[in-house]
Amino acid sequence: MLVAVAGAPGSGKSTLAAASAARFPDAVLVPMDGFHLDDRLLEARGLRSRKGAVETFDAEGFAALVERTAVPGSEVIFPVFDRDREIAIAGAGVVAPHHRIVVIEGNYLLLDAVPWSRLRYDLTIWLDVAEAELERRLTARWQGYGKDEGQIAAHLRNDLANARLVARQSRRADVSVAQPSHQEPGKG
Repeated sequence: MLVAVAGAPGSGKSTLAAASAARFPDAVLVPMDGFHLDDRLLEARGLRSRKGAVETFDAEGFAALVERTAVPGSEVIFPVFDRDREIAIAGAGVVAPHHRIVVIEGNYLLLDAVPWSRLRYDLTIWLDVAEAELERRLTARWQGYGKDEGQIAAHLRNDLANARLVARQSRRADVSVAQPSHQEPGKG
């Protein structure tokens, strides 16, 4: 069973997908982020400042991985992204033959453009989060990585542009989960 968890950057995809996969002993988590292009390729293509945008992923490689995971009983090795080092690590994850549930998470899983649109999942979940809440979460994320104010602003421009793209151009999910905005304790 292939389960796709999609949404904007900062929507909670990774958290939900990891928690879901952890609940079942025969499940495995496959994050799309392992298919980030390396910074050297992005720099050569003039895309380094857009890292995380749809054109900065190996989309065809990811599509091939999804198609391979749909074959029951096969072993599929996949790359995993190390955010601390900002690099994908080849061969760091495995979908083993005993895994019956593959939880895949990423921004572009439901994008209505090739190759994303040819991918088929048994269940699709969309995390719907208001842009103001995404901005709050993303700011906290980048602060947590020690980014300064200028770096955070640049990340936010890119992340929110990607959020708008997936909100406008993604196919409808089987399940859409609306998430409330954050409220400070005692303020609501």
